[in-house]
This record gives sequence, C-alpha cells and structure tokens, in this order.
Amino acid sequence: MPAGFTPDELREAHRALLTTLYKCKKMDAAKLGKSQQTLLKRRIAALKIALTLIEKEQAQEEKG
Repeated sequence: MPAGFTPDELREAHRALLTTLYKCKKMDAAKLGKSQQTLLKRRIAALKIALTLIEKEQAQEEKG
C-alpha cells in the first residue's frame, strides 16, 4: 500500500474529510469577505480531490 496507510486509517481519514466538507458547504459564503470566500472555495475543491484519491485507493485495495 502506498505511503503505508492501513485500510482503517483511510476509512477514518475519509470520514473526517467528509465531515469537514459538509461543514464547509453549510457555511454561508455571502457573509464572508472576498478572500475568505476564495479560501472556502479552494478548501472545498481540495477536500473533494482528497476524498476522490482516498476512494480510488480503497477501490484498488478491494481489487487486491
């Protein structure tokens, strides 16, 4: 397994990232300043990328 992550570590990281993504999406971006809005958008994009990579790794694990 790349980087030595166990299946449990990947599962826990995925869960934590999903929770953070949910909280970010719940935020009212209209109440934020312009730079905070940009940061929030970039943070959401990064979380989606991280989740996708974890899901790909988990799918490869299942295949063997």
